[in-house]
Amino acid sequence: MPPVAVPDEAPKKKLRVAIIGQSTFGAEVFKLLQRDGHEVVGVFTVLDKGNREDPLATIAAQNGKPVFKYKTWRIKGKVIPEVLEDYKSVNADINVLPFCTQFIPMEVILYPKYQSICYHPSILPRHRGASSINWTLIEGDTTCGLTIFWADDGLDTGPILLQRSFPCTIDDTVDSLYNKYLYPEGIKSLAESVNLVANGTAPRIAQTEEGATYDPALFKAETHQIDWSKGGMALHNFIRGLDSSPGATTFIKPQTKDGVDENNDSTIEVKFFGSSLWEAEYEAEGDKLILPGLNKPAVIHEAGLLITANDGVRLNIQRLKVNGKMINAQNFFKTNENKVCLDLSAEEKRFVESVRDVWKAILRVDIESDTDFFSSGAGSMDVVRLVEEIKDLANIELQNEDIYMNTTFEEFYTIAILKARGAVGTKEVVYEGVELEVNKMKVKFPTQLFINGEFINSDSGKTLTLINPTDESVICKVQSASKSDVDRAVKAAQKAFEVGEWSKISARERGNLLFKLADLMEQHKEELATIESIDSGAVYTLALKTHVGMSIETWRYFAGWCDKIQGATIPINHARPNRNLTLTKKEPIGVCALITPWNYPLMMLSWKMAACLAAGNTVVMKPAAVCPLTALKFSELCVRAGIPPGVINILPGSGTVCGQALADHPLVRKLGFTGSTEIGQTIMKSCAVSNMKKVSLELGGKSPLVIFEDCDLEKAVRNGMASVFFNKGENCIAAGRLFVEERIHDEFIRRVVEETKKITIGDPLHRGTAHGPQNHKAHMDKLLEFCERGIKEGARLVFGGKRVDRPGFFFQPTIFTDVTDEMFLAKEESFGPIMIISKFSSKNLDEVIRRANNTEYGLASGVFTRDITRALQFAERIDAGTVFVNTYNKTDVAAPFGGFKQSGFGKDLGQEALNEYLKTKCVTIEY
Repeated sequence: MPPVAVPDEAPKKKLRVAIIGQSTFGAEVFKLLQRDGHEVVGVFTVLDKGNREDPLATIAAQNGKPVFKYKTWRIKGKVIPEVLEDYKSVNADINVLPFCTQFIPMEVILYPKYQSICYHPSILPRHRGASSINWTLIEGDTTCGLTIFWADDGLDTGPILLQRSFPCTIDDTVDSLYNKYLYPEGIKSLAESVNLVANGTAPRIAQTEEGATYDPALFKAETHQIDWSKGGMALHNFIRGLDSSPGATTFIKPQTKDGVDENNDSTIEVKFFGSSLWEAEYEAEGDKLILPGLNKPAVIHEAGLLITANDGVRLNIQRLKVNGKMINAQNFFKTNENKVCLDLSAEEKRFVESVRDVWKAILRVDIESDTDFFSSGAGSMDVVRLVEEIKDLANIELQNEDIYMNTTFEEFYTIAILKARGAVGTKEVVYEGVELEVNKMKVKFPTQLFINGEFINSDSGKTLTLINPTDESVICKVQSASKSDVDRAVKAAQKAFEVGEWSKISARERGNLLFKLADLMEQHKEELATIESIDSGAVYTLALKTHVGMSIETWRYFAGWCDKIQGATIPINHARPNRNLTLTKKEPIGVCALITPWNYPLMMLSWKMAACLAAGNTVVMKPAAVCPLTALKFSELCVRAGIPPGVINILPGSGTVCGQALADHPLVRKLGFTGSTEIGQTIMKSCAVSNMKKVSLELGGKSPLVIFEDCDLEKAVRNGMASVFFNKGENCIAAGRLFVEERIHDEFIRRVVEETKKITIGDPLHRGTAHGPQNHKAHMDKLLEFCERGIKEGARLVFGGKRVDRPGFFFQPTIFTDVTDEMFLAKEESFGPIMIISKFSSKNLDEVIRRANNTEYGLASGVFTRDITRALQFAERIDAGTVFVNTYNKTDVAAPFGGFKQSGFGKDLGQEALNEYLKTKCVTIEY
C-alpha cells in the first residue's frame, strides 16, 4: 500500500469526528485524523464476515474508540430508531465517510454541526454512482480523480469541498489508478478536508449538471458481459475497467486445439484480465480460440491471448478465469500442467509459517494447504493488504495478480518462495543430447538449437560434425541453424523484449537472475571446463581458471550493474518565463546478435552476453561452428536459472548462413562480433545495408611487445613466453611481434628457447599438460604454411615450426628471430604459438615506437622496462586499446577491453561495455 503523508497544514480547531464506512482506506483515514489532533468519537461500520472484523473496526477498538456494527441503517426506507440513538450518543461535530457501501439516512447525514463529508473516486459531476473508477476506464477518460463533497441523499450531487485530478493512461487499470492516486491521495484529501472544515475555510461549490453522468453500478452479472461487436479500443477499455473485479465476461462453446466441440451444448464462462493494445511488429502464432461475435479467431500464443476486434484493432489478454479458476491466458489448452513442488530450506519453512499467520490474521480461519483465499471471504482490499504484509515480512515484491493466480495457501506460498529465489517457476529441461564419461566424470550437453526456451532441431535438417582436436575423433553432430531458424529466434527475442516477462521485471530482479545463472555455472564449472577441453583443445586447468572461471566472474560483475544503470539531469537554458528540465535515460537497444570466435568459446560468450543482458536486451547468439558445445550447455543452465523464454537464443551454424542471416535481419538492432578483420568488414557492410545496426567489433591483432635492456629479464622471458604461447597462441591479444633490445637479444633468445623446450605438450585433460592441441585442423595447417613462408623470406627458425608426431592437431611452440619489418611474419597475425622476434636499439625510442605502430592493427601492446618515464611515454604514444607495463595478458572483468584501427571498435568488459548495449534518450520538460 502506498505511504500516506500527514497534511502540512495543522487544524486550528479540533473536531469530534464520527467515521462511517469500512476497509483499510477508512483505517488509514482514522490514523490521520488522530494524528491531526481530532477526536474520533465513534466508528460505524459493517458486520463481521464470519470471524473477520473490518480493518476500520479493528483499529478503532485498538485505540479504545466506540465501534458500532450494523447490517443496515434503515428498514423499509426509514431509519432504525435504535441505530439513530446509538449514532446521536457520540455527539459528533462532523461525519466522515471515507468508503461506505451502506445507505446512510439523511437524519444521520444532517445531524452534526458541520454535517457530513464523503469521498468519491471521480471528478464529479462525471461518473456519479458506485462504479465510478470502472467507468472512468470504460469510457476511456484520459483524466481521473477524486472528489470530497458534502454528503447528500446518496446521488453524489452534494456541493464540492475539494477535488484532485490525475493523468489516466491507456495502460491503467482499476488497481493501478487506485494504488497510484485514489488510495494515497484520497486518504490525504479527506484529512485535509476535515482540517479545512475545522479552520472555517471549507468551500461549498454547487455541482453543475453540465457534463454530469450517472453510471449504473456494475454489480449484476449481465453488466459484465462483453459485447464483441464493439471496436478494439472499446473492448480494451471495458476489459481493463473490470480488471480487478468482477472481470469482463463472455461464454464460449467447449473447444480444443482442433476446434469447437459441436456435440457439446454446454458453455464455459471466461473472464478476461490484463488487456493491453497489441503494437508488436510480428504476427502471433498459436492455437485458435473461437469467441462469439468476432470475425477472426483469437490466437493463444506464448505471451497471452491475442484478440483481433472487428475493426482490426488488436489487444492482448494476459490472464483468464475459466469456470472460476484463474490461469495465464497462454495456458488455456494446457489442462495437465505439472505442479511445482519445492524442497524447502529451514528458513523457507519458517517463512511458510509466518505467511500462515498473515493469512489467519486476514481471514480469521484456520489455514490449511488447500484453504482458498477468496472462498474464505477475502476481497480486493484484502489482496492489497496481503501484498503489503508479505513485502514487510520478507521484502518480496508480489503483484495483485500473483494472488488471483494462486488462490490456495500452498499455491500462494509456492509462488512467493519462487519469487524470493529469483525465478517464477521451474521446469524440466528436455533435449536431445550426448552424455560422455570423460575426465573422471559424466558430462551431458544438448546438440539442438536453443530457441525461445526450448531445444529444437533445425528446419533444414543440416548438422555440424564436431571433432575432438586431441585425437581427431568425432564427438557428435549438432544441429546447424538455417536462415528461417534465425528468423524464428530473432522473433522470439523480440517478443521477449517487448511483451515477455523480461520486459516486466525490475532491473534488480534481472540482476538476481544473472547472479543465479553465475551460481549455476559455478556449480557446473568442472563439467563446463571438461566440455571446453574436448571441444576446443583448451588445457583443462586453464579452462577451469580462465575459460570458465573468468566467465563466472563476468556474469557476477555485470549482474551487479543491472540496477546501477542510470541517466543524468542536465542544466539547460530556460524558455523564460517558463522553466525547463532536461534528463537523459539509458535504455536497452532491443534484440542483439552476438557472433563469437572459437578460441575462448564460453568466455567470449560471457564477455558480450553478460553486458548485453545486464542492459536489458534480449539476444540471439551464434557460437563458432567448430566448438559450440559449452554454449549449448550454457543454454541448459539458462533454463535452470529461470531466464524467461526468448531472452537467450543459441544457434550453432555456419558463418555464411547463420551469421550472415543475423547481420542481415531487420529486427536485430545491435551486433557484437569477435573474429577476423576480413569477416568484420563484411559484417559491418551488412549491418549498414540492412538497417544501420549498431556494431561493435573485436578483430585481428598484431600486438607489439617491446622489451628494453633495463627490464627484469627473468620476468620478461616468463611473460614474453606467456604473451605468445598462452592458450596455444589462440589469443586475440597475443604478442604478434616481440621487439627485444639488441644488448639483451641473444640472451633473451637463449633463455626463451631453453624454457620453451620444457613445455609439456599433450592431452589437455591431463593435469600436467601445459600446451594442448590447436582448435581444428584448418587452423593447424595455416600455422604450418605461416612457418614455411617465414623460412622462405629469410627469418631464422630457432625452435619448433612443425606438427607434433602424434594424433591430434598438436603444433610445436615456435620461435623465429631475425625478422625484419618487411617480412610477412612481421605484418600478419598467426593466431598460434609462434614467437616473432626483432631487434631494436633503445638509443632511438621514437624509432621502436614507430615500428611498433607500423601496423593496421591496434588491439594490445606491452613494454618491459624499469624506467617509468620510458614506460609512460610508450603507453602514451602506442596506438593500441590495451597497454601492459611489466606484465602481459592481465585482463579483468572491470577493465574495458577493445582495439583501435582495424582491430575494431567498441569495448567488452568494464562499465564501458554497457554503453555498447544501451541507447541514450534525452527528455526535455517545460513547466
